[in-house]
Amino acid sequence: MGTRVRLEVPAIGEVGGWLACPDAAPRGGLVVVQEIFGVNAHMRAVTERYARDGLLALAPAVFDPVERDVEFAYDEAGFEGGRALATALGFDRAVAIVEAAAAQLRTLLAEERPDRSAAIAVVGFCWGGSVAYLANARLGLPAVSYYGARTVPFLGEPLRAPMQFHFGARDHSIPQADIEAHRRARPDAELHVYDAGHGFNRDVDPRHHDEASARLALLRTLAFLQRALALAPGS
Repeated sequence: MGTRVRLEVPAIGEVGGWLACPDAAPRGGLVVVQEIFGVNAHMRAVTERYARDGLLALAPAVFDPVERDVEFAYDEAGFEGGRALATALGFDRAVAIVEAAAAQLRTLLAEERPDRSAAIAVVGFCWGGSVAYLANARLGLPAVSYYGARTVPFLGEPLRAPMQFHFGARDHSIPQADIEAHRRARPDAELHVYDAGHGFNRDVDPRHHDEASARLALLRTLAFLQRALALAPGS
């Protein structure tokens, strides 16, 4: 079970977050970047799922500088509210919050295992998937992006660490041309396409969830994180 935490972000201030700790000594750290709906019950459950795989996982409440404790419903009002907050926040502040969350994880990992280096990665969903890409390009963190619909304008920014993309072939918000733009611009990344639409990992939303695709994407994500963080089974 996770717990609510606060972290201090330079030049921004305090933001909240959800921290999930594994049962055993953590094998690395993971920043989980929310969808536009906030760090809601689904995003907290996603964070806890990664903790069960042995990662110290932290989902910062990235919208807090604009509006605190946001949890939107998966309806049109929620979509509109989330889009407005994402625009008001901007990507630069989102990346700064990810950087602060990664620093918090490094501190916690150093306390847990002082004899080991603190390996940190990022996974992001929807808008958060684009933030994850920028965390790779600007912060040098290994990253996984689930259906990041706003990444194309940033594809000119080179990757600085291992990168993995997940897309749905039937995602109306990410046309096939955009997926191909990722392939061309970032041949150094791992890219997977599923027979699914947008938000296929969102198991609380039956309109979008695709269980088979979500399961396969999770297996690929966990394998990628193990490689990227140089984690050995049972370490």
